[in-house]
Amino acid sequence: MRACNKRPWDFRSRLLGNLTVGLGVPALAQFLDWLTHHAAGAAAPARANLAVCIFTAVSALFHLYIMRRGVFLTGHGRSLFDDFRRMPRLIAGFVLWPVAIFPALSLRLTRTIESEAAL
Repeated sequence: MRACNKRPWDFRSRLLGNLTVGLGVPALAQFLDWLTHHAAGAAAPARANLAVCIFTAVSALFHLYIMRRGVFLTGHGRSLFDDFRRMPRLIAGFVLWPVAIFPALSLRLTRTIESEAAL
């Protein structure tokens, strides 16, 4: 059996995958959008660009969130109807995710600081 060398830049890294989907794909899409507007000579207002960037990033993060939970993926033994049936709970989970994650991160940071202070 071959040993698995996990490098931070390897696409098997969950962090790099999340950053690529959450930031890289939206940034590329917005750059191509800006390039198209620029080539056509159409001015795109800064506020519109910012709004579209935020929407694209949130959309990419939502798709990543639901795919990590096995929705809209083939080969998982569920139908498309089952995936759509799960959407209200997934939307609620995505909206509430920041509320749930920040206390956990705060607790982890506090424990780290306390353990370093004990040394």
